[in-house]
Amino acid sequence: MEADRAQEIIDSITMINVDYHGIPVYLKQLNQGENTVTVFPLDEMNHEQRVDLHGLTEDGPY
Repeated sequence: MEADRAQEIIDSITMINVDYHGIPVYLKQLNQGENTVTVFPLDEMNHEQRVDLHGLTEDGPY
């Protein structure tokens, strides 16, 4: 995923399906200088982690 698109998803009022290596995640914060984003799995919201942008795929709105 490109950094610009990740930021659009973060700023969106619509929930957009995003997976990190097949795991549905919520995008919290873009770390653009590092090409990473802070995410957490939708089924484990207290498990926040930084992941590489290239591991993210967008599936569209719910």
